[in-house]
Amino acid sequence: MNKRQLLFAFFLGTALVWTSCGNKDAKQGAAQAQAEKVVPVSFGVASHEIVTGTISYPATVKPLNEADLFAEVSGYITKIYVSDGAVVSQGQALYEIDGTRYNAAVQQAKASLQVQQTELERQKRDLARYQTLADKDAIAKQVFDNAKSSVAAAQAQVESARAALVTANTNLSRSTIRAPFSGTIGISQVRLGALVNPGTTLLNTLSSTSPIAVEFQVNEKDITKFTKLQSSHSSSDLSLLLPDGSTYEGKGTVTTIDRAVDPATGTIKVRATFPNNSNTLRAGMNITMNVSSTSATEEVVVPYKAIFEQLGVFNLYAVNDSSKAEIRQVKLGIKAGDKIVIKEGVKDGEKIIIDGTMNVQNGVKVVDAAVAAQQAAKGAPQGK
Repeated sequence: MNKRQLLFAFFLGTALVWTSCGNKDAKQGAAQAQAEKVVPVSFGVASHEIVTGTISYPATVKPLNEADLFAEVSGYITKIYVSDGAVVSQGQALYEIDGTRYNAAVQQAKASLQVQQTELERQKRDLARYQTLADKDAIAKQVFDNAKSSVAAAQAQVESARAALVTANTNLSRSTIRAPFSGTIGISQVRLGALVNPGTTLLNTLSSTSPIAVEFQVNEKDITKFTKLQSSHSSSDLSLLLPDGSTYEGKGTVTTIDRAVDPATGTIKVRATFPNNSNTLRAGMNITMNVSSTSATEEVVVPYKAIFEQLGVFNLYAVNDSSKAEIRQVKLGIKAGDKIVIKEGVKDGEKIIIDGTMNVQNGVKVVDAAVAAQQAAKGAPQGK
């Protein structure tokens, strides 16, 4: 290797050393900057107290009575008595199917019954005459027995004709569809002139409106609590939050608890009923059931605004002895005003971050925002 090559190798090695040292210094500088970063926040303290608040459950509005109205006889729709969405009373006529042939069937059945009854009377008169003759041994016993059989057959024909008349009257009455109970009818599935068939053509759906049910799932651990609510018939513990964010004015009571717990979810269905005279609650509506509750013992609580959610998990930031933020996953309990119960994740007396969490990362140093502002006004460095 000549002198020129030796000099080139020397300068290349020196450059690589300088570059390596520079990268190391840059990484150390970034780490030091992160360690020295101080975020101003507002602090609070987890406390303990007897809590009276509400537990919220996703709920669904269900009618206590609901029926799909099907045609029971075939024919063409000749009348629709009510408009879509109308409130109807039990027994009120809703639809009429062309009853011409059903009227004719009734008249025919009546005439047939009359014929059979007349024949029965004739057979009875003949039997009475044969009875007189038989008592005097004036006719053969076979003739008398035939007369009795004829009366029995005529009686059976009368019963058959009477059954046919009942069937004809039933079909005629079924050509008018009536409301099986009071409620609100939906949008008609058929129009005038439509051909309908028994058991297959859906005409409409009728739902009761008041009272109305609200169903929700509760944890199996809370069965005793809701059993007590059911037995007390208290209406002060239940309230509804409507989809638009408003609170429903009516108060409800727990009326039914399902027979069994769902083993897959560990929950059981509870039904409450509410008055609904204004028809504000509609079948199928998704709402929130709020249940008032008072804790049996003192619970750990924190300000609700300290909680934030990430990927369906609730968290908050606690502050350790080094004034650094520690993210904590927490299990929430009852919400009471601007506070919420923490079942797991935070202990009584721990310092937590209330405001400023948007700028906080796990492990970053935090300082009271008010103190930081005072120090900045005096020109003092933050964090000291």
